[in-house]
Amino acid sequence: MQYKEFKDLRLSALGFGAMRLPVIDGDESRIDEAAAAEMVDFAMKSGINYFDTAWGYHSENSETVMGRILKAYPRESFYLATKFPGYDPENLNRMEEIFSRQMEKLQTDYFDFYLVHNVCEVNIEYYLNPDLMEFLREQKAAGKIRHLGFSVHGTLETMKRFLEAFSEEMEFCQIQLNWFDWEFQDAKAKVELLREYGIPFIVMEPLRGGKLASLPADAEEKLKALRPDETIPA
Repeated sequence: MQYKEFKDLRLSALGFGAMRLPVIDGDESRIDEAAAAEMVDFAMKSGINYFDTAWGYHSENSETVMGRILKAYPRESFYLATKFPGYDPENLNRMEEIFSRQMEKLQTDYFDFYLVHNVCEVNIEYYLNPDLMEFLREQKAAGKIRHLGFSVHGTLETMKRFLEAFSEEMEFCQIQLNWFDWEFQDAKAKVELLREYGIPFIVMEPLRGGKLASLPADAEEKLKALRPDETIPA
């Protein structure tokens, strides 16, 4: 496993995302916990130490399942990331309730990484309200958040507005970055913006939810010609 330095931490270059865990009978809300536990165990043994989930994943069941699975491992052996669900503006009235419940679900008393989830056009006005950031500052001061950041699916202009308001608080950003979204979601410009602010970024959707792991035959042929010993996802 390759590792990246983040402040005083050594993070695995490949993280484990808990948005698309195996499910039962195609029901996104019913996680196959045994299969997910096998995946986490394989990840741990392979050197992965960064695990990412969120309040809304799997109809609000991902955090609960990941909490039970990760409880089997020493807390200091992995880094845990989750997110505040401000994509639903109503949740801004439930900040304390949601944050407390996330700790219960994930069976932890601190988050290594905590993100303002999915900054975009729908919620930017709500996120610019200082109440949420003040609450998150308080949790960080109390040691319940080690590192504070945000994820973004919105436009470059929306991202700029958020950073103009809160760049001093943001230690990292999670962006959708793959060879398709380099232009389609303007990931290139977002990377440049983050570099201007000196904010490191974490990549999500490197295979676009698996879509880039299953390609047309002619595209696979071109990739195989470049690196014949690699799998398509690699």
